Parts: sequence; structure tokens; C-alpha cells
Amino acid sequence: MTYLKIFGIALGIFFAIDMVWLTLVAKNLYAKFLGAFMGPVKWLPAILFYVLFVLGLAFFVIMPAVDKDSLWYVILAGLFFGFVSYATYDLTNLATIKDWPWQITLIDLAWGSTLGAMVSTITFLIVR
Repeated sequence: MTYLKIFGIALGIFFAIDMVWLTLVAKNLYAKFLGAFMGPVKWLPAILFYVLFVLGLAFFVIMPAVDKDSLWYVILAGLFFGFVSYATYDLTNLATIKDWPWQITLIDLAWGSTLGAMVSTITFLIVR
């Protein structure tokens, strides 16, 4: 399967899962902890993040897992890629933004890790 097909599958899965998270789980959580920081969604940066995150998953996680035919690789590499990606954002905020809530950092690190693993694994199983 080509890289673009894998990217397209993963992007759809990522979007579906993250929309459930953002609308059902995180909406009130983020409002509680980040109310003072929140404004209207800026769609261009949000879409750019989605595209870049999924391009990274496809290139660094899913394609190597397909080549290795390894479910364990896709799960662990997806977890790690998600963790590192979300840590970049959240730990930078924790280090540089006054009163950034550490609870959000921990929640986002767990979510990014889980999301990376889920999107990679589901895509891998579909492609396989």
C-alpha cells in the first residue's frame, strides 16, 4: 500500500478519534483548567497539526511496522511518537506560560500517547 493511502486512512482515524475526545471528554476538562487561555479555535494551525502529526505517524511508525509486519512495533512506536509529540507542546507550555496547569500536561501526555498508539494500530490492522 502506498504512503499516501496509509496517510489518508490514518488521517481519517485520527480525526474521528480526536473529535470524540475533544467533544465528549476534553471539552469541559479544558474549559475548567484552561478557561483563561481559551479562545475560538484557529482552524489553520489545528489542521496543520493534524496533518503533520499523521504524516509523522505514517512515516516513522506505520510504514516501518508494515515493513516489519510487527504489531508490537506499531503499538510501542505509536505510543512513543504520540508521547514525544504532545510532550513538545505541553512541556514547553509548562516551562514558559505562567500558571499553565500541570494537570493538563499530564492528561495531554497520556492522551497523546494513547492517540498515537490507537491511530497507528488501527491503521496498521486495516492495511495489513
